[in-house]
Amino acid sequence: MSGKYSVPLRKVIKTHSFEEIYMPDKPDSELVICSQDINRPGLLFAGYEKFFDPLRVEFIGLAEMSYLEELDEQTQRERLELFFSFKPPAVIITRNIYYPDVMLELAKKYEVPLLRTAEITSQITATLISYLGTELAERITRHGVMVEVYGEGILILGDSGVGKSETAVELIKRGHRLIADDAVEIKKVSSKTLVGSSPDNIRHFMELRGIGIVNARNIFGVGAVKLTEKIDMVIQLEHWDPQKAYDRLGLEDEYTTILGIKIPSTTIPVKPGRNLAIIIEIAAMNNRQKKLGYNAAKELMQQLGMEE
Repeated sequence: MSGKYSVPLRKVIKTHSFEEIYMPDKPDSELVICSQDINRPGLLFAGYEKFFDPLRVEFIGLAEMSYLEELDEQTQRERLELFFSFKPPAVIITRNIYYPDVMLELAKKYEVPLLRTAEITSQITATLISYLGTELAERITRHGVMVEVYGEGILILGDSGVGKSETAVELIKRGHRLIADDAVEIKKVSSKTLVGSSPDNIRHFMELRGIGIVNARNIFGVGAVKLTEKIDMVIQLEHWDPQKAYDRLGLEDEYTTILGIKIPSTTIPVKPGRNLAIIIEIAAMNNRQKKLGYNAAKELMQQLGMEE
C-alpha cells in the first residue's frame, strides 16, 4: 500500500539502529519510504517476479540467505541482479547474517541502500510494520484541543473563543495531560484507531486570551504533557442555546466520523457557572464505563420499568 506520505530513510535507520553497509550518495529527500508494507523476496530469488512491489522495504533473513547459498555462482548473481534492478527503497539483512560480496556489489551498482540488524526477522518486520503504519498513516489536522483524562484521549472541538484552551488548563491543573492545543494532527493508524498529536512547531504551547502564549510543559512540568494519545471520545463545546433541546439522559449514542472512523461524541453547552473541566472528567469516566459494557442511563430505565 503506497500513499502520499513518506518517511526519511535516515530517520528509520536512526530509530531502529540499523547498521549501514551501503548508503547511496543521494540527497535525503530522495532516500524515503512511502509504503507501509514490507516484503521478503524469497519468490523473486526463486525466479518468480510477478506482483513484486518495488516500493516495499525488503528483508533478507536466514531462509532467503540459505537459499541463495545453495545456488551456483552464476544463478545467484542473476537472481540478485534481478532483485536489485527493481531498486527497492532499502534492503535489510537480519540476524547480522554474513552477506556475499556480490550483494554489496549490486547494491552499489543500482544504488540501493543495504542495511543490517542483529534482530531476528519476525521481530524486526513486526516492529517496522507498526512504525511505518504510524509514520505513513492517513491524516488530517483539526482545529481543537486534545487532552488525556483518566487515560481516555479526549478531542475537544468548538468555535473559536468558546473556552477550549481554558478548559484544558483547568484539566491540566487537576492532574490530566495536554496532547495538543489549537491544532490537532489526527492519524488513522488502523481501520479502527485514530491517534492525535500536536504539530512539532507548536507542541506544548497554548494560547490563552488575555494572557497570550504559554508553554504548558515549562509551567506545569513534563508530567502535564504527552506526545500522542488514541482518540477515545470527541466533545463538542458550543454556546448555550436556550431554544435547543439538549440530551439529558444519554440513551442514544452519538458519534463523530473522522477519516471514516466513528468516534463516540457528546455536545456540552457552555454558559457561565458550568465547570467544564469536571463535566469532561465525568464524560471521560462515563465513556470508559460504556466501553466496559455499563450504561447508567439504561440501568435507570430498567429500574423504572421503562426499558423498551
